[in-house]
Amino acid sequence: MGALQKAQVVVAALGAGAGVGYALFALVTPAEQQKQAMLKEMPEQHPQHRDEAAHTHRLVMVTLQEAAATQENVAWRKNWTRGGGAV
Repeated sequence: MGALQKAQVVVAALGAGAGVGYALFALVTPAEQQKQAMLKEMPEQHPQHRDEAAHTHRLVMVTLQEAAATQENVAWRKNWTRGGGAV
């Protein structure tokens, strides 16, 4: 009977811990209105930030295409704004 009682205590303790964890998670999770407000305030939602990110992405893609087309190690360039040629 000792092993059965010990197992019940362990199961009860684990269940209580899971219940407390779930309750704390439910308390700190924001409501739907708060989620929507947070999403509106994110920098990715601003047109200027999106344009800058798109421009940066285009520059990276051009650099990758150029690196694929040449034998030069473009990682050693000191000036990334110009293309081709030696350092």
